[in-house]
Amino acid sequence: VVDPKGRDYAKYRGARALTPNLAEVALASGLPVDSEENLGRAARKLMEETRAELVLVTRGAGGMTLFGREGLLSHEPARALEVYDVTGAGDTAAALFGLALFGDLPPAEAARLANLGAGIAVGKVGTAVVTPAELEAAREGRREGAGEKMLPLADLLRRLHRERAQGRTVVFTNGCFDLIHVGHIQYLQQARRLGDLLVIGLNDDASVRRLKGPGRPLIGGRQRAELLGALACVDFVVFFGEDTPLRLIEAVQPDILVKGGDYGPDEVVGKEAVESRGGRVEVLPYVEGFSTTQIVETIVERYAPMKDPKGKP
Repeated sequence: VVDPKGRDYAKYRGARALTPNLAEVALASGLPVDSEENLGRAARKLMEETRAELVLVTRGAGGMTLFGREGLLSHEPARALEVYDVTGAGDTAAALFGLALFGDLPPAEAARLANLGAGIAVGKVGTAVVTPAELEAAREGRREGAGEKMLPLADLLRRLHRERAQGRTVVFTNGCFDLIHVGHIQYLQQARRLGDLLVIGLNDDASVRRLKGPGRPLIGGRQRAELLGALACVDFVVFFGEDTPLRLIEAVQPDILVKGGDYGPDEVVGKEAVESRGGRVEVLPYVEGFSTTQIVETIVERYAPMKDPKGKP
C-alpha cells in the first residue's frame, strides 16, 4: 500500500493499492475530479498506470471512496465528530488500510477501518496514535468517551504499561475541574500537545470540599469525569482523594508533569518524583478571563434579582 506523492506514479508500479487524496488524484491523472464519474475515470487511469488493484481516495470531509479495476467498490462518509487537527490523518488511513488488507479483510471492510481510524485521528491534537480500543469502539458505533476513559488506578497503570511499551509518552495534570469552561479546555489541549497521552488526576468530591469550601463541587465527581472524558484531548481520567496528587503522581510516573498558573517549577507538587525518573515539569499559563468563581458570581448577579421572596424563579 502506497500513500503516493507527485505527478509520476510509474514509480509505484507493483503496489497493490494507492491511497491518494483528491488533489493528488487530479495532479497525477491530469483529469478533473469534480464529479463521481470523473473521479472514477481518474482512479482507473492511475490503476492502469501503476497496475494497482485498488485506489482508496481520501476526501477530507467527503469521506473516502474505494475503486477497484471493475469500478466503484464502496464509499465511506466522514466519521469525525470533532476535528482538532488533520495532521497524520492520511498516514493513519494508509496504515490501517494496508494492515487490514494484509489481514485478508475484504477491500471494502479495509476501507471502512481506514475511514474510522482517520476520523479518530483528526479528533486529536497533533500527530496522533489511534488505539485498538478506540477503533473497536468506533466499529461498534460508540465513542471511547467518558466511561471508557475513567479507570481505577490499577487498571490505568496496566494500560499505561502497554502504551509505554509502544514508545508513547505520558502527560499528567490534575485538578478539580468543577464547572468546566473554555479556559480548562484550552489548558488541557496545550497539555496534550506535549506528549502522546494525557492523564488527568481528578479530585473526588470530598477533596474538592476540603480545598474549595462547603459549597463545592458544583458538579459531582462522576459528571466532572464524564465531561473531561468527552474531550478528544483527554485520554484517561483517574480519581484521587488526597489533598495533593503526590501519591498518584508517584504511581503514574508521568514523563511530563503539567501544572497551570503562575507557579515556579520548584513549587509544583511531584516535581522531584518526576525528575528523578528522567521526566520534566511544564508550567502552562492559565487562559485569562475564565474561572469557575467568575462564572458563579455572574450567575448569582444576573439571576438573584429574578427570584421571588420564597427563592423561586
